[in-house]
Amino acid sequence: MAAKTEKKRTGEYILSEAAGNRSRDQAKVVSGAGVVEACTILGKITASGKYAPHDPAAVDGSQTAVAVLYATVDATAADALCVIHSRDCEVKVGELIYNAATDTDPEKDAVHASLAANGIIVR
Repeated sequence: MAAKTEKKRTGEYILSEAAGNRSRDQAKVVSGAGVVEACTILGKITASGKYAPHDPAAVDGSQTAVAVLYATVDATAADALCVIHSRDCEVKVGELIYNAATDTDPEKDAVHASLAANGIIVR
């Protein structure tokens, strides 16, 4: 029997957030990003203002971690509307999805510092 892996659930990473919708924004994940799972760390593409999974090797703005994706979206063939946490919240470090290239503690610390600059505190 094949092992099953449970996907991240909507908002699973949240420890706390500001009252109302202050911590959340509606955004777009850029077409071509594929299926992007809830809890994925995002960067913002400078030219379009759309979001993509954080990529430390990128040069389009998505190399800077600025938000966390609230719920899974499919941006395979078209931009996908989504909800992100972009400020004033605390998130669980163990629930976040990092870029595969972000695999050392110093690299993760740099991502956490980038998120903290926007008021997203990783605990």
